[in-house]
Order: sequence, then structure tokens, then C-alpha cells
Amino acid sequence: MSTVTHSQPANTAPDEQVVPMRNWIALIGGLIGAFMAILDIQITNSSLKDIQGALSATLDESSWISTSYLVAEMIAIPLSGWLSRSLGKRRYITWTTVIFTLSSLLCSISWNMTSMIVFRAMQGFSGGALIPIAFSLVVQLLPLNKRAVGMALFGITATFAPSIGPTFGGWLTEHLSWHFIFYINVPPAILMIAMIRYGLDDEKIDTKQLMQADWFGIATMAIGLGCLEVVLEDGNREEWFSSGFIVTLSIISAVSLIYFVINELQHKKPLVNLRLLANGQFAMACIAYLILGMALLGSIYVLPMYLTQIQHYNAMEIGGVLMWMGFPQLLIFPLVPKLTQIIKPKYLVTFGFVMFGLSCYVNTHMTLDFGGQQLITSMLLRAIGSPFIMVPLSLVAMKNIKAMDTPDASTLTNVMRNLGGAFSIAIIATLLDNKTREHLAHIKESLTTVNQLGWQTLQQQQAFFMQSGSDAATAMQQAQASLLGTMQREAAIMAYNDVFLVMTAFLALAAVLILSMKD
Repeated sequence: MSTVTHSQPANTAPDEQVVPMRNWIALIGGLIGAFMAILDIQITNSSLKDIQGALSATLDESSWISTSYLVAEMIAIPLSGWLSRSLGKRRYITWTTVIFTLSSLLCSISWNMTSMIVFRAMQGFSGGALIPIAFSLVVQLLPLNKRAVGMALFGITATFAPSIGPTFGGWLTEHLSWHFIFYINVPPAILMIAMIRYGLDDEKIDTKQLMQADWFGIATMAIGLGCLEVVLEDGNREEWFSSGFIVTLSIISAVSLIYFVINELQHKKPLVNLRLLANGQFAMACIAYLILGMALLGSIYVLPMYLTQIQHYNAMEIGGVLMWMGFPQLLIFPLVPKLTQIIKPKYLVTFGFVMFGLSCYVNTHMTLDFGGQQLITSMLLRAIGSPFIMVPLSLVAMKNIKAMDTPDASTLTNVMRNLGGAFSIAIIATLLDNKTREHLAHIKESLTTVNQLGWQTLQQQQAFFMQSGSDAATAMQQAQASLLGTMQREAAIMAYNDVFLVMTAFLALAAVLILSMKD
């Protein structure tokens, strides 16, 4: 590996405040890669119907467009630390970016759903490496006094990208075609490769480390996390443990992950250094990252669903609401690094979780009239809270972590955040189904106490449909269907309120957890 003056290793953070321009260029290149990878998680969500129609696929088959990406990404993240050390950061980032770009182009020319799923898995596996690598570059290329700035930049990629993903994908599909959600990866990928090749020094391939890998750990991790991701993604659709498929995958996942943990704790050179969790502050920060992932991806998942199901918004209208959660963060992120120099990071993180929790609590009293305009307040509260979590939390997590352990620590925090997102989507989908049925049953039971009012409503609806040309019997059937639809809608709104209440409770727990940390 080449060196710089004064025998200092190339591309390491200097002690003085001035950071070499090459380091900034390499860092920004890495952040572009992370932004692309996170954006592509959500960008297909608004275009699934178009892709499904183009490839003649069923609804269940099209759901694997997202699932295959997430499964492959989850497997790739723990491998990133080992591969970056073995291949060298410069070479590893270049190769993964090339594969990510090629797989994006292959997705655009998919000829059936099987090919799309395979190419999306390739895209997820290569993209999954770009997220923890970008986080590691912040720690490795910047000194302590500049690290908060780097974390702020990383925070923008982690919170802004999922906020605009569905909207951007919907806009491209509506105005161009669904193919362009994959084409857009090409220009930033070329720019990123150029920046990384210029900003990072080349390193020799460590063949010994590559061959003497923790193969048992790799196998158990891949099987365990892969099966767990599928369980969480498809569990609610398959009715959870009433499905033999879900039960089988759950058992395989549990056994694999147990063996993975045992192996990692005993292995001399583990794939992921789980011993870092013995550090109490880092372990608590990982739990906070889990809850952060639940809140970030959970809100991105549930809000568009509410606006589509209850308010009947299209992709562009949903984007107009979600932008209040995304764009204000761009104004707040630059302020956070300066605040970390004045206020202890743990207090900033606590404030962030409180604001995020308050934004969810505002949404626990929604009614039919609660549309886009009424959601702006909660969106702004969320936009205020997110930057205060992302930047200071990374400082809290890495406070006692040695430089050599940074890749492993980055892997763990990113895995926890991704797992949190997967858990939240599974929990939200299940809660919405169960709570909607529960509230609908209560509403039907309550009809007996307001029988006269219910009958009057039916008669009014019947009269309306008769005026529209229906006979009396048909009008009564239409009136009953309309009343049932109203009850189902009200039950669904109550279920959404319950979901936001659960999210509030988790965020309050995270705030208490961070506040209880030692200074």
C-alpha cells in the first residue's frame, strides 16, 4: 500500500483539522453509492403494477421484486467488512459499483419475473456493500473534529433517500417508463467510480485473509439472515405460522443464527466481531439503531399506504406529502455537527427520538378528514427529529470503538437498522390486518345500540341509489354495501392510529435508553 508524507498511511484521518481534498472526494463518492443503494430499496414500490403488467406476473410474484433486493442486501452487509479488508477498499467499492450498475441495466431489460428477481438480487447484493462502506469511510478518512460533518452527510443519504424513493420512482414511471428507475443509476455510478479511483489508494489483495475466511460463519449468516428476511417480508401474506413455508424458514433461520453467534464468539478471526457488543454503550446504540430502522422504514411504509387506502392519493400526491419529511432535513443536517460541539451527543439523540415519537403521536388521532394538509405537522416534526438522531447516534456508538474495529461496528449498526426496518414492516402489516378486523367487529357490535340511527342511514342510502335508477331491492343491497364500506374504512383508520401509537412507544423507549447512557 502506498504511503503519504511523514510515514502516515494513505487515506487515514490526519490529526490536524485540515483534511486532504482526496479524502473528501473519496468520501463523497462513497456517500453517492450509499444514496443509490438506499434509494433503490424503495424506488420500485410505486412502479410494481407497471412492472407486473409488463412482465405478466401475479401480485405475489411482483412482491419479490423488493424482497429479493432486501434479502441479498441483508446478506451482503455483514460480508462488507471482510471483503473490504481482503480486496482493499478501492478495489472492492469499484467492483461492487460496476456490478450494481450492470445489474440495474439488466433489470431494465428483464424478459420475465424470474429474470427480474435474479437481477434485483444481484443489485441488492452489490448495493448492500455500499452502505456500510460509506459509513466506514467517514470514520477512517476524517479526524474526530470533522467526523460529525461526515456523519451528517451519511445521515442525509440514510434518511433522505427512502423519503423520496417511492415518489421519484412514481414520477419516472408516470412521465417516462418504469425502465428509467434503473437507468438513473448509471450516471452517478460512473461519477462515483471516478471519485473513488482518485480519492483512495490502491491496496494489495490479501489472499491469505481471503482464503482463510470464516466460511462457516458466512454460510450460517447468509442462510439465517436470508430466511429471516423472507419470513418478515412474506409472513403476513402467508398468514404467519399457519403456513408450513414460514414455519420451515423460521426454524432454519433460528438454528442458523444460533450457530452463527456461537461460531463468531469462538472464532479467532470472525466474519463479524460480535464481541464488540460487550461494550455496553455500543450495544445500547445498536438497540437504538434497531428502533431507528423501525421508525424510518416503518413510517415510509405506513404513510403511503394510509394515503392510498383512505385518502385515495396517487404517487405524485403522496410525494407532495412526504417531501415535508425529506426536504426540511437538508436545512437541519448542516446545523447538527456544530451542535455536537456544544451539546453532548446523547442529549441530541434523545431530543431526536422525542421529536420523532411526538410526530407519530400526532398521527394517533386521525379521522377521515385527516389528509395531506393535516399530516404536514407530523412530517415537519419527523424532519426535525431525524437529523438529531442520525449524526449524534453514530458518534455515541463509535465513541469507544477502535479504528481497526470500525468495519465490524459499521456492519453491526447497519444490520440492526435494516433488521429494524424489516421487523417494522412485518409488525405494521400484521397489526393493520388484525386491528382492522378487531375494530370492525366492535363497530358491528355497536350497531345494535344505535339501531335506529343505522336503519335511518340505510334508508337514506337506499333512497339515494333509487334516485340514481336502481330498484328498491338493488338499492338496499347497494346501501348495505356502502354502509359496510364506511365501517371498514373507519376500522382501518382506527387501526392506523394503533400502529402510530405502537411506533410512539418504541421511540419513547429509545429516548429513555439513550438518556440512561453514561456520559
